[in-house]
Amino acid sequence: MKKEIVEVPVLSPLMRELGIPCSSVTKANGFVFVAATPPIDMATGKIVRGDIETQTEASLNAVKLCLEAADTSFDNVVMVRIYAANAGFYNAINRVYQKHFPDNFPSRSFVPVSGWFMEFDIEIEVQAVDTYAISS
Repeated sequence: MKKEIVEVPVLSPLMRELGIPCSSVTKANGFVFVAATPPIDMATGKIVRGDIETQTEASLNAVKLCLEAADTSFDNVVMVRIYAANAGFYNAINRVYQKHFPDNFPSRSFVPVSGWFMEFDIEIEVQAVDTYAISS
């Protein structure tokens, strides 16, 4: 197995600065794994505050940039996990989610979490096919 850690501008340095023992994006065996990504403004590295739709949009935009850093895209996503601080956010999250995945939906899990320890209400992680693996 070949494993490659992908450097993501803004996010990877932020993870190191915060001392979080996690790689934001990893490639292995023809797949790209994007760790649970909060609503981060990928220009500033700051948490995006606001309602759940605003946070969902920011989180999906951050995931998109993570995928791009790994030379893939939403078109190649095969699995999504959404972690939300409140199960009641489900419909609002879906409204934003469907803008990014309008058809050809990947498999998906929605996981309500309790006792959220951070200053945001959502994290999204994805698994995608590596574009290089598709073209080989």
